[in-house]
Amino acid sequence: MVKKLTPDDKNKILQNLKDADCNSDLISKFFQLADAGKILEQVKLLTLHRNALLNKLHKSQKQIDCLDYLIFSIEHGT
Repeated sequence: MVKKLTPDDKNKILQNLKDADCNSDLISKFFQLADAGKILEQVKLLTLHRNALLNKLHKSQKQIDCLDYLIFSIEHGT
C-alpha cells in the first residue's frame, strides 16, 4: 500500500527539492511518481539529479585547483 502524503509532507518535500536545485519539471515528475507509488523510479530520478550536482561540484573543484595553482605560482615567482 502506498502512503498518502499529507499537505505538510508535500510542502516539506517540495522545499527540500527546491533546496537541492531541482527544476519544476523534475519536481513535477517526482510528485507524479509519488502519486503512482513508484518509489524506485523516484529514487532513480533523485539519483540522476544528485549525480549531475556532483559532476558540477567536481568541475568547480578543478577550476578552483587551477586558480590555486596560478595564485601559488604568482606568489612564489614560478
